[in-house]
Amino acid sequence: MKPDYIFWVALAAYALHILEEYNYDWKTWAAKIMKIDADWGTFHITNAMMLVVGIACAQVGWSHPTFSLIFPALMVVNALFFHVLPYIRSKRKFSPGLLTAILLFLPIGLGSFNIAMNLGVTPKSIVLATLCGAFLAAFPFFLYKTKNLDFFKP
Repeated sequence: MKPDYIFWVALAAYALHILEEYNYDWKTWAAKIMKIDADWGTFHITNAMMLVVGIACAQVGWSHPTFSLIFPALMVVNALFFHVLPYIRSKRKFSPGLLTAILLFLPIGLGSFNIAMNLGVTPKSIVLATLCGAFLAAFPFFLYKTKNLDFFKP
């Protein structure tokens, strides 16, 4: 039996991460530290989209690991680039989401890749999933940065 449960555990961890970010006021932190002036609506829509991706990845499981590993990759990228590094660069100003990023995202995300290697998932699949996860993590910021360009306005 393949350990598909890891993808559902990842999804649950992401839900806890959203709760931490919301309760510790990610919006205010993002405006001060990352210079992102997002509203709560954008926060909720973005996280709802991430949960839908997580559900899709968990449902597919190990039958298509290149796809399913996108969500754990997203978690690792999110933890490192949107929580740990900003925490370090801001001279240790707490990042809402940092606790779940360190305690859940990194162990579950990296554990998923460890399971993948033990199951014989090809390095090519792992690299492709990681790149797609990084793209997925960056996509909301791309949209945020480009939404006011004339090209994208109705």
